[in-house]
Amino acid sequence: MSGENGIATEILNNSTSDDSTEHEFEPQFEPIITLPEVEVSLNEEHEEELVKLRAKLFRFDTTDVEQSQWKERGTGEVKILKHKENHSCRVVMRRDKTFKICANHFITPWMSLKPSFGSDRAWVWTVMADFADETAKTECLAIRFASAAIANQWKEKFEEAQKIVTEQCDLYRNNPVGDSITDSGQSSEEDPESPKQEAKKDEQKGDEKVSSASSSVTDTKETESAKEVTDKLANLDVTK
Repeated sequence: MSGENGIATEILNNSTSDDSTEHEFEPQFEPIITLPEVEVSLNEEHEEELVKLRAKLFRFDTTDVEQSQWKERGTGEVKILKHKENHSCRVVMRRDKTFKICANHFITPWMSLKPSFGSDRAWVWTVMADFADETAKTECLAIRFASAAIANQWKEKFEEAQKIVTEQCDLYRNNPVGDSITDSGQSSEEDPESPKQEAKKDEQKGDEKVSSASSSVTDTKETESAKEVTDKLANLDVTK
């Protein structure tokens, strides 16, 4: 019996060791095809970020006039971006995971953020042209943040963007149409080497050439007439 017990114990130990070996083995398979990484452009390369916050966006649906209601549009990060060259500002928001755009519109000076009823961490505003669906639509949007402090931060940056846009509009309004605005804020007419100044100089030079040519023709005619008179006087036979 002792011999049988020893054989059974040996078989049990061997099976246990084999099981542990199977659990420790982790096969790794190399991919047959390696795909290169593709960089996706967000069309934000020429813009700088003023603020980025996490929020939930709603839109007021008026499809059915009798049952108009607020509908959730998405949850994700909302950003205010300023263009580096023309200084325009816009609101961009993408949904989590899918990164689909749920808000994309420019900030204008006449927009007004109004507090949402019964909440100190939500704002409501109207957009004349929102391009979230790739076509311009008039929308009434509401955005809600995690706290009142974050909501106030959003309002400060929103108003800061409005000031930037207002200053740029005033700069263009104070200059005549067709005059380009330089970095110093002066129009191109003040530049002595501007195309308009060069055209005026060329026109003045052309007038001077025409006047000088006409005067030279007049002098030539006068010289020829004086020479004819002199020749006639020389051929006269003066007798006493």
